[in-house]
Amino acid sequence: MKRKKIKKIFGYGVALGVLAAGILIVAYNSFYGGAVEKDYSIFVANDVQYPNFTAEVKKNINSSLKCRAFDYYALHLNLDTRLKAGHYTLKQGQSVISIIRMFVLGEQTPVKLVVGQARTLPQLAGRLSNQIMADSTALLSALRNSELKAKYGYKKDSIIAMFVPNTYQVYWTITPEQLLERMNREYNAFWNEDRVAKLATTKLTKYQAMTLASIVYEETKNRGEMPKIAGVYINRLRKGIKLQACPTVKYAMGDFALTRILYKHLRYDSPFNTYRNAGLPPAPICIPSIAAIDAVLNYDKNNYLYFCAKPEFDGTHNFARTLREHNANSRKYNDALKRLKK
Repeated sequence: MKRKKIKKIFGYGVALGVLAAGILIVAYNSFYGGAVEKDYSIFVANDVQYPNFTAEVKKNINSSLKCRAFDYYALHLNLDTRLKAGHYTLKQGQSVISIIRMFVLGEQTPVKLVVGQARTLPQLAGRLSNQIMADSTALLSALRNSELKAKYGYKKDSIIAMFVPNTYQVYWTITPEQLLERMNREYNAFWNEDRVAKLATTKLTKYQAMTLASIVYEETKNRGEMPKIAGVYINRLRKGIKLQACPTVKYAMGDFALTRILYKHLRYDSPFNTYRNAGLPPAPICIPSIAAIDAVLNYDKNNYLYFCAKPEFDGTHNFARTLREHNANSRKYNDALKRLKK
């Protein structure tokens, strides 16, 4: 009888041990097992509502048990008060504990920030704000902040010259001030030894090269012609001839939809109008492409002083050394416009 009782008790003990082991395995797996089936990005703003945030995260956790584990551990670590803003990636196979620690420690995943073509600071601020947490108002305020501009050696809206078009890895929470600091570092890195050496042959400053590149970029998107057009403008600068660049008239008027520049437009009073003012405009008229900047640094050493769009409307130009040649090219182009009633 005693032996049977001992066996029974032993059996209960084994069963309890197995049950306890099972509970431990389930609990361990709930916290440390893979909770995410595929990579998922989530953006956490400073003003995020915590219930909305947790609901978003749990949509990507693969079981109700692991969701309960998430709630338990989040409560244990006070995630509601320790949650940090940012862009995060939930990785395939990531555990509940790893997910929560990521949010508590602010282990962000960088985002790609594309600095592309922009003509004005408001336009630039708007395009950047679509890619990071800072809004366009805060970005524009920083871009126009006198102290920040002075820190990097710029005046008025000329700080646009500091932006080199490229794709950069940044944190989504980068502040406007941090962004300017980063752009300054990238600008300095862009002007490497090779580019600085080429710059010397142009007899331009970095700022002037960026400004001239902005005109070249607005004149043509044809990379093959960019050095040739840069050469024309450098020739005019050296001879003291006004640049007479049509894109500067559009910029001066703030009318970028203009398809034809008429004589009345050429009289528009603005320091940016290179038909009225000698030399380069006071600031770049856009963020030029790297190809346009390098075209200025590798400008074609030609004898041309003029260029005009070809009557074939293929995006290329006819170049001329004399005003007589240029006027002949202009007539052909204007005749083609009349035929097309443009």
